[in-house]
Amino acid sequence: MEVRTRFAPSPTGYMHIGNLRTALYEYLIAKSQGGKFILRIEDTDQERQVEGATEIIYNTLRTTGLKHDEGPDVGGEYGPYIQSERMGLYMDYALELVEKGQAYYCFCTKERLESLKEKNAEGAAFAKYDRHCLTLSKEEVAAKLAAGEPFVIRQKMPDSGTTTFHDVVYGDITVENAELDDQILMKADGYPTYNFANVVDDHLMKITHVVRGSEYLSSTPKYTLLYQAFGWEEPIYVHLPAVMRDAHHKLSKRHGDKSFEDLVREGYLVEAIVNYIALLGWSPSDNREIFTLKELEEAFDMKGLSKSPAIFDIKKLTWMNGEYMKAMDADAFYKLAEPKLKEALHSEQLDWKRIASLLQKRLETLNDIPAMVAFFDALPAYETELYVHKKMKTTEEIALSSLEAALPVLEGLQDWTESAIHDALMALVAELGIKNGQLLWPVRTALSGEPTSPGGAMELAAILGKEESLQRVRIGIEKLKQALGK
Repeated sequence: MEVRTRFAPSPTGYMHIGNLRTALYEYLIAKSQGGKFILRIEDTDQERQVEGATEIIYNTLRTTGLKHDEGPDVGGEYGPYIQSERMGLYMDYALELVEKGQAYYCFCTKERLESLKEKNAEGAAFAKYDRHCLTLSKEEVAAKLAAGEPFVIRQKMPDSGTTTFHDVVYGDITVENAELDDQILMKADGYPTYNFANVVDDHLMKITHVVRGSEYLSSTPKYTLLYQAFGWEEPIYVHLPAVMRDAHHKLSKRHGDKSFEDLVREGYLVEAIVNYIALLGWSPSDNREIFTLKELEEAFDMKGLSKSPAIFDIKKLTWMNGEYMKAMDADAFYKLAEPKLKEALHSEQLDWKRIASLLQKRLETLNDIPAMVAFFDALPAYETELYVHKKMKTTEEIALSSLEAALPVLEGLQDWTESAIHDALMALVAELGIKNGQLLWPVRTALSGEPTSPGGAMELAAILGKEESLQRVRIGIEKLKQALGK
């Protein structure tokens, strides 16, 4: 049997992390078993649709490399793959259940249903439909339909006994049928409910594995009973625990938690995001952490899924993002870094590729780049306290002495290369009989005007060029003289 999974989002806005994880796991379940990954757009809830949201879905799957084998934009033999384009078939299946005695017409008004909630001793949230319309005769139903009375179609649940379903993550789950409400299958507007359309479409598209959030566990007995009512084979259920912001709160855009698009805008690499999300609820057998998408396809096994909620740790993602950048080919990294370099640097005389090479091992996100390189473009205003460094054993007095000694040496250099600058400064260290840091820290500070920089004194001087470097050293000397009252 061919494994077939489906990602079935509603076009209601951005792609949140939980949604993307569901898509990723569905993709990996299919690809790890040589199966197919299907995209289906579930747009039956017309009121919640957001303009442009469908394009966000396409873009996210395209960007992350989760290529679907069938879908609205690529076709397939089980289409159409947009629910609103399948409207003609849902009513037919609902009427089939009516004929079988597994569903029935309900003509109750909103006012009557609201009154049921008000009278319910346990509160509106627990109110069950009282089956007022279940006892209508065929003649009464026909008369109401002929009169054009609005109706819904409800699923008739068993009065007694239990319903059991199996889930890959949570095992066997059994519920008392008496607790189940007669859920609506077809709404008064002619649209199917989410629960009903899902079951019909999954069956017709031959979906073998249904992956969704654990919040749908309570609805699954109703799906099981629908499959049984139709005489269809149930898919394999895979319910995923929530992705949490912390031990007590789910991720929520409302509370400022990041969407996939937010993370990309904030400088995280797509590959690192996908890698990290794969580990939110799944553990490989060898405790490995860094995977390409292709490696995930080969390593993924549903046995590694956890039933414990996963906490989204931005620090862990940031670490992983840095590891990805460190491991990249230099040219590939430069291609990613170049747009950010353009934000901060305006001089075309600077060696941008050399700057990128200094950044590559030091970055956490691409968005760190502008702030880290701005000093190349213009020396920032800084205080002379920067020259004081306990580990380097520098004081303002030592820094002034070192810069005054370094200036004529640098002025006399004819070969302004990193190696020549290195040799000259290290020879000066030996001549002065001081620690390396007592010379190199003041020079680095004078060149950058920053407490940290992506390179040391020699690298910065080589990139800035001789004229700019000498000018910055002279500025450093003057600043220190003023601070020391000299």
